[in-house]
Amino acid sequence: MNPADQNPDQTDAQVARRVALAAAALLRDLCVAGACADADLGPRGDSEANALILDLLRRARPDDYVLSEESADDGLRCSARRVWVVDPLDGTREFRERRDDWAVHIGLAIDSVPVIGAVALPAARRIYGSDDTPPRWDTVPARPRMVVSRTRAHPVVDAVAAALDADLIPMGSAGAKAMAVVDGRAEIYLHAGGQYEWDNCAPVAVARAAGLHTSRIDGSALVYNCRDPLLPDVLICRPEYAARVLAEVARAS
Repeated sequence: MNPADQNPDQTDAQVARRVALAAAALLRDLCVAGACADADLGPRGDSEANALILDLLRRARPDDYVLSEESADDGLRCSARRVWVVDPLDGTREFRERRDDWAVHIGLAIDSVPVIGAVALPAARRIYGSDDTPPRWDTVPARPRMVVSRTRAHPVVDAVAAALDADLIPMGSAGAKAMAVVDGRAEIYLHAGGQYEWDNCAPVAVARAAGLHTSRIDGSALVYNCRDPLLPDVLICRPEYAARVLAEVARAS
């Protein structure tokens, strides 16, 4: 995306989508064979996507603050109503391995609520936004499909999956997992054991807009733009499963 294409009349959702697509294109280009040495792929992806995102957001929304995984945190954001919460490259390991389950997250929290989001899955050439038409899902299956970490399953997640007799789908980045629930490839994304606001702000905004249940794993609200950006757990699921998942989490905790 050419910065000159920015339009002051764009909605926040349009800005999020355009910025996510621009970062996605940059990262795809880095993945082209020979364009970047394997050892440099992760660091270059993180830094170059971050620089592009910051530049485009400054041009589009110069009065807003940005909280990014790849930038020094400015404590002044804590008093701001509008804060963009971004992960320029969610799933760096998957990106280095040239898999398709890594993502770009562009979220906007207003008064600590994740209201706008765009999640790009660049390798799959997919983009999900909070301004998408809400999906129409199939009938809820008796045996749910649950997206889980490829590498480090948390005991609480394992216990809930066993209690639900869930069909497990290992997957990489948080954004990829959340979007699998949004588009109906899974019914539950439950994460415990460590995330930050940039890991789930944009995915939660997209999931909320799609009509999914979103919360902490104790059922409390997800709150953004906190002084400490640690936000260690999240539940995104079909509403029909929320009460049972939360009850099983309480039993397992």
